[in-house]
Amino acid sequence: MNHGQQSGEAKHEDDAALTEFLASLMDYTPTIPDDLVEHYLAKSGFQCPDVRLIRLVAVATQKFVADVASDALQHCKARPAPVVKDKKQQKDKRLVLTMEDLSKALREYGVNVKHPEYFADSPSTGMEPATRDE
Repeated sequence: MNHGQQSGEAKHEDDAALTEFLASLMDYTPTIPDDLVEHYLAKSGFQCPDVRLIRLVAVATQKFVADVASDALQHCKARPAPVVKDKKQQKDKRLVLTMEDLSKALREYGVNVKHPEYFADSPSTGMEPATRDE
């Protein structure tokens, strides 16, 4: 067998695997709803009537979100734990994911998050006028 035949067979196998994968997307219900994916694709100027492509984008997005969340969890675990004086609080070892953890994880994927600084002109800023103590 020569190189041309081998690459032709490999291409045929790749095409068959891709066709099978795309067909399996018709039976799969992704975590991210099709309507939501279609909305954001349309918002970016992309429209496609093929549900398989919409679901492929949903699966890729789901994978991206899962990877970012996993990396953020690793950053959270690597952060030094605060010193706890109370024994009851020592038993409760829940992790708290911070925006800093998420920002570090996103930075690894080329997404830079800028945190807006929050300022208030007075303690009553943002409160309903009836609840202000002026």
